[in-house]
Amino acid sequence: MADLIEHAAEVTDEAARRAHRAVVPGRVQRRRSRFFLLASAMALVGYLSLMVVVRANKSLQADVAATMRIQRAQHPMLVRAMSAVSWFGFRPQSLILPATAIVGAWLLRFRTEALFLIAAWGASFLSFTTKLFVQRPRPDGEMFRVVEANIRDSSFPSGHTLHYVAFWGFFSYLIFTKVRNGVVRWVTAGFIATMAALVGPSRVYLGHHWLTDVLASYLLGLAYLLGLVTVYRWVRSWLHADNGQDG
Repeated sequence: MADLIEHAAEVTDEAARRAHRAVVPGRVQRRRSRFFLLASAMALVGYLSLMVVVRANKSLQADVAATMRIQRAQHPMLVRAMSAVSWFGFRPQSLILPATAIVGAWLLRFRTEALFLIAAWGASFLSFTTKLFVQRPRPDGEMFRVVEANIRDSSFPSGHTLHYVAFWGFFSYLIFTKVRNGVVRWVTAGFIATMAALVGPSRVYLGHHWLTDVLASYLLGLAYLLGLVTVYRWVRSWLHADNGQDG
C-alpha cells in the first residue's frame, strides 16, 4: 500500500512539473488577458438595467415573440443538439465537471488558479439569489414547446448561461493565457466559447427560459468574469509569479 501511495505521488509530481513547463511567463499571460477585459467592460450596467426592467414587468411581449420565433424551427436533430449543449449545465455533471477542474488544478500545483476557479463557481450563487428576488415564471402554455427537464426554480436569470460564461469562461481564460501549446489553447477556448454562445439560444429553444433571461446571464457572467480576472491578475502580480507558478 505504501509503495502504491509513493508511486501515485511520483506520478502527480511529474504531471505537475510537466504542466508548469507548459505554462508561458507571466508577462505573456497578462498580455493575452486584455481581450477578456475589453469584452467585459460594460456588462454589469447592462445586466442591472435589464434586471430592473424584468422585475417591473415579468411578462414581456418581446420575449414571447422571440421564443415563438426561435422555436419555429422544429427538427429532431436540432432538439438533440440543443439538449446536448444544455446537458453540461444540469446536475450531476454541472457539479462533477467543475469539481474535476478544480481538483485537477490543485493536484497539478496551480493552487492560486484552483482557488479562483472556486470563486468562479460562486457565480451560481448570484443566479440563485437573483431568482429569489425577481421570481419570474418560466415559459408555459400551449403556444410554447417545453422539453421535459428537472427544473424547479424560477426563470430569471439563466443559471446554465451564467455558469458557462463565468466558470468555464474563467477556465478558458486560464488555458488561453497560460498554456504554451497553441493547439490546446485555441481548441479549448474555441470549444468553450462555442458552447457558451449556444447555451443561451438552447435554453430558449428548449422552452426553459425567456430571451431576456439568457441575455441577462450573458451580461452578468461577463461582469463576474471581468471582476474575477482583475482580482486574479492583481494577486498574481502581488505573488511575483512571472514564471507562471505559485510563489
